[in-house]
Amino acid sequence: MNSLGELFRITSFGESHGVALGVVIDGCPAGIPLCVEDLLPEIARRRPGQSEVTTARKESDTPVILSGVFEGKTTGMPIAVTVHNEGQRSGDYEALRNTPRPGHADETYAAKYVHRDHRGGGRSSGRETLARVIAGVVARKILPADVQILGHAQQVGHLVAKTFEESEIERNAMRCADAQVGQEMVEFVRGLKDEGDSVGGRIEVVVRNMPPHLGEPVFDKLKARLAHAFLSVGAVTGFSYGAGFESASMRGQDYVANPANFGGILGGISSGRDLRLMASIKPTTSIGEVAKKGRHDPCIVPRVIPVLEAMVAISLADAWLIARSRAT
Repeated sequence: MNSLGELFRITSFGESHGVALGVVIDGCPAGIPLCVEDLLPEIARRRPGQSEVTTARKESDTPVILSGVFEGKTTGMPIAVTVHNEGQRSGDYEALRNTPRPGHADETYAAKYVHRDHRGGGRSSGRETLARVIAGVVARKILPADVQILGHAQQVGHLVAKTFEESEIERNAMRCADAQVGQEMVEFVRGLKDEGDSVGGRIEVVVRNMPPHLGEPVFDKLKARLAHAFLSVGAVTGFSYGAGFESASMRGQDYVANPANFGGILGGISSGRDLRLMASIKPTTSIGEVAKKGRHDPCIVPRVIPVLEAMVAISLADAWLIARSRAT
């Protein structure tokens, strides 16, 4: 399955070392302003080679809108966007054609499909998330204008943010809202990069001015849709919301005392309070001498943040359109 969504539906395509990657977005209403320039800021936040603690692969990541937009506005038809690959070095992977890398999808893809694109992980590469970020920009335009989706690095390895200052997030390479801890994270990851090692972390995504009544009873609960979206990202190993796994050790009187513990969702339906979502991110599994060549992220957390923000936007846009279609 390469598609996600019911009314707002995206289909991503392409491989890490193929000619191009892209996304087809179906179900976007007509008349929404959209141009290439709208896509560039979020693409830049996800782009490789953006700082000293990310992969050295260089890509301009220049999008081309092929369809669904006329005279600067969406037409209601499928929106197709492509981005050509430029910085791939496929020869680096020839020795790995028949040698699965630990922690990667090589082994399972080879067993399932037999004939596969082994270059850079092919379809399983994190580069596929570029399509999601593009779709996320369009999704944000469907949601009410005051909805704010904000992700930040809450933890990297043993380092945990102690304060939250929104203005600090884009001021450090780790996208941490705690200036001091953010700098400690940068130095820690820089050291791991020199050693050829990697580290994981935790990302929090907060949604402010959240519309109420999104989500459906039982199987299409909003939390279930968001969990599906988050866990479809290769680097994500866990999802929680509100008090999350900490609720396992709470007493009921403590749990109900603070509405923030509910994470903005009650009975699987948004309450109108801020959403608070968390994801655990695994250490990148390209380590050792391979990592020392600089073509792999020692910590993928800062580049996953815009991807998870996009996945939230995509999920909420779909839920928003579903709610509107059923309104009486």
